[in-house]
Amino acid sequence: MPYVESTIVIDAPARLVYELAKDQERFPQFMPDVETVTILERRPGGAISRWKTLVEEAPIEWTEEDRFDDAALRIDYALLEGDLDKFEGAWTFEHRDGRTHVVLGVDFDFGVPTLAELIGPTLEKKVRENSEMMLAAPQTASRAIARNEQVLLCHSSAVA
Repeated sequence: MPYVESTIVIDAPARLVYELAKDQERFPQFMPDVETVTILERRPGGAISRWKTLVEEAPIEWTEEDRFDDAALRIDYALLEGDLDKFEGAWTFEHRDGRTHVVLGVDFDFGVPTLAELIGPTLEKKVRENSEMMLAAPQTASRAIARNEQVLLCHSSAVA
């Protein structure tokens, strides 16, 4: 079963980046291959989410359980049902050197050995690309927040 791990370093506090990553319903704004993310159920420490994506123009849908560990700044997710046999992994957020280091691991299996042989490298590439887009989503959002704060600070200074 393929495993893909992607990393990004973001110039924002780890808590902010973690909270932005928990806001999964906004991912389609940053990820062209993600059509929708719907939160089916919110619960203390987690959620059940339904994802609709495209991989090489083929629709792939699944429902996953997301577990949020606010103390450890960690998000674990695991497939409950859908078009894959296995799809699970974790996001970790570590503040070091004044920046946030985010790691996203994805362990997946499409469950069709012949399909895996034929398009396995393409699927792995798409999972990697999607992982990198997922990592870029909180980075883009944190930059937007920083810009808005700067605009507000400039506006406040101009008014004062």
